[in-house]
Amino acid sequence: MQPPNQGNSLPAPRQPSPPPTDVVLTADFASPEQWVAGHSWAYPDGGPVNPGDDKLDHLVSDPSYSRTGVFKAVRRPDGRWNTGLLTTEGSEQDFMVRSGDVLEARVRLPREIGAWPAIWTWRDGDQEIDVFEYHPDHPDLLEFGNHVRDTGSYFRDDAVRPGAWVDLRTEFGARSVVWWVNGARVFADQRGVGRGWHAYLIVNLSVCAGRYHPAPRPRTTEMSFEVHSLVVRRPGPGGGVPGRRAAAGTEETAAVDEAAG
Repeated sequence: MQPPNQGNSLPAPRQPSPPPTDVVLTADFASPEQWVAGHSWAYPDGGPVNPGDDKLDHLVSDPSYSRTGVFKAVRRPDGRWNTGLLTTEGSEQDFMVRSGDVLEARVRLPREIGAWPAIWTWRDGDQEIDVFEYHPDHPDLLEFGNHVRDTGSYFRDDAVRPGAWVDLRTEFGARSVVWWVNGARVFADQRGVGRGWHAYLIVNLSVCAGRYHPAPRPRTTEMSFEVHSLVVRRPGPGGGVPGRRAAAGTEETAAVDEAAG
């Protein structure tokens, strides 16, 4: 893999150029029709707090915490943190990722201990697929999870580090969910999500409370991570063949899906 970006400028894309597919979502985080801010049913009662999941979050709808694509967390006097979260659930467009979709995103990882960024899915108390989770106390490690079929993996690489730009790709296959990092296929769970799976998207920055990962250091008062782009593609008419993935390595991924079935 290429070395991580050392500055704040965006690196050139490192993923292979996919053949044409139907783009069903190009994230516009500023759009209230596409995203709801500061509220999610993945949190008890829709939020704003979720201490049972070891989070210091206090969700806020303030657009400065999420609507620019920079997801922030700021320490509160009561010990919690105001945090940014966006979800498609409850929005006017009501977008859901579906079995067979492909999500691509470019993110800048946070630097601060205690930061917990993620892109994930949720619906009706379940249907969670973690495109990625990251904790700077394990600076070279990304976490992937398929909670629908109880599987997941860890991925370590020198290109994963605090402050680095990372290209992510997740293929939500019926028979295998496949994760790519910086253009390399790194994990296929061979479990998949099933043909009828669908779920809302969530992008957020949580703050660890200290049970599983360290809480923020006392001198830290603010943290952030950035999502520069997020696109969802859906194979179909004019956009690829159903059951295949729109990327280099398509035939290999389809073979893994078939073997897992």
